[in-house]
Amino acid sequence: MAQAMRPQPDISLLASDGKAHPVQDALLAVTLVMGVVSFVTAFFYNLHLLTSWTGLIGIATGLYGQFISVTTRERFALIIGLGAAGFGFYLGMSHGGLFGGLIG
Repeated sequence: MAQAMRPQPDISLLASDGKAHPVQDALLAVTLVMGVVSFVTAFFYNLHLLTSWTGLIGIATGLYGQFISVTTRERFALIIGLGAAGFGFYLGMSHGGLFGGLIG
């Protein structure tokens, strides 16, 4: 018995349900980029402004991404980005904070 072949729709790398999630994927990308930048720059004392601001932005986008995420794959990657952003944010805050040296 012949069965009808259905064409495979475009599947996002992070969507396990077969549907596209462009907003969630964009938030995931922003969270990961901000998390990596914040994590890497956290090891340099003089970059505390960049570290703390990218960490704060990464935390904000990651939390909103968790709120609207649909699949487990998205949530997993968002947690990785949130951890890196949080690590960088807290080290940036300890090195001088969001406005350290600019105000006062």
